[in-house]
Amino acid sequence: MSQPTETVHIKMVVDSISFRKYTIKVIEGPDRGLTRTFDRRQIFIGTAPDNHLVLTDPTVSRTHAKIEYADEGYRITDQLSKNGITVQGVKIIGAYLTGECRITLGQTTLLFSLGTDQVELAIARESKFGGLLGQSVEMREIFAILKKVAPSEATVLVEGESGTGKELIAEALHQFGPRRNKPMVVFDCSAVPRELLESELFGHVRGAFTGAIRDRVGAMEEANGGTLFLDEVGELPLELQPKLLRALEKQEIKPVGSNRRVQLDVRIICATNRILEQEVENGNFRRDLFYRLGVIHIQLPPLRKRPEDIPLLADHFLAEMAEGKAPHRLSYDTMERLKSHSWPGNVRELRNFLERAVILSGDSDGSSSPLDLPGPTRLGSLKNNQDSDEILQMDFDAPFKDEKLRLTSTFEKRYFDRLLRRTEGNISKAARIAGIHRKTLEYMLKQQEPDL
Repeated sequence: MSQPTETVHIKMVVDSISFRKYTIKVIEGPDRGLTRTFDRRQIFIGTAPDNHLVLTDPTVSRTHAKIEYADEGYRITDQLSKNGITVQGVKIIGAYLTGECRITLGQTTLLFSLGTDQVELAIARESKFGGLLGQSVEMREIFAILKKVAPSEATVLVEGESGTGKELIAEALHQFGPRRNKPMVVFDCSAVPRELLESELFGHVRGAFTGAIRDRVGAMEEANGGTLFLDEVGELPLELQPKLLRALEKQEIKPVGSNRRVQLDVRIICATNRILEQEVENGNFRRDLFYRLGVIHIQLPPLRKRPEDIPLLADHFLAEMAEGKAPHRLSYDTMERLKSHSWPGNVRELRNFLERAVILSGDSDGSSSPLDLPGPTRLGSLKNNQDSDEILQMDFDAPFKDEKLRLTSTFEKRYFDRLLRRTEGNISKAARIAGIHRKTLEYMLKQQEPDL
């Protein structure tokens, strides 16, 4: 591959944080014996396949717990799980982990052991890279990686759920790369009929098949000299994967029906909403192609796992929608509700939600009034998938005063339990949301059962 000589200077200040590796071993439960060592600042534990530690225990929630490094050490927090967390036998919402301790999730017990090896993590100070926005450490870590990778010719594989911004990463890598003045071609592997994929990707000559009435240049040749973004590469049929691998290795293609070989000079960036390594294990994706595509492997976290990015994103979207007028503002309570929602559609869903809210607000005079969401769009209709409260059941045979006392007590317990989980145990923040004094909240918590 020829090496473009143009260099692009990316203005970005990069800091670093250091922390120690740690090991988690399952000592009780269906996954007993499973051991993982982590060198990440943050991990999630649960039964969903996108967690860093995946358990099969049915009493464990899909995303049950988060372990995150903070200035004081590693902290575990409950992610609105069904059965809660205990650390060293004490039920917690959030707690710091000592050098070695037992953690129980459902019927699974984990042994957390802090290691001695140090990890240095580079993070960008900026909260923007190209069209990407994020002030969370997770996103700023990705920005620091992109800063290093963009000027290179390395193939990049981006994994992430739909709506997280995978194409924005591809655009940023192209924008800040040496091929920025050459074409960037987007090829969606999931949008082309299976029988036409080879032709659309590699091209064909006239008469190659029924309906091929003229020569056609494929996406790889169209991107020659520039960047080819293969979106949803996990959808590529198994029988076509060897041809893509050969094209990448030899930097040449042969159009369908042709004996002519076309030399390529193209950078490949791929994206998928699948966990491609799992697809390899399942026999749906070639291992050699997986390694070839993932020279640089970036995992883009879903929005629900970086709620601290929501205020920045929301303000940005509202400013865009204002079209030069004063943008709508979001109240503290509204922002907290946005942050507590699970956003299965990720950043795309957040933007669409805010756009719909602005349109339905009926405020066309450009005033920067707080945004109210009318009708079914009202924020109260947002549900967190892991936080569906039950309706309190009333006993009409019980005396009024006794039943009122019981229902009030049950309501307070559930309300403050959810609130403290939402604020990760921060009592001051919970008191602000509830609209009561901190000391009042502390007193009410003391009156409740000790396992709250």
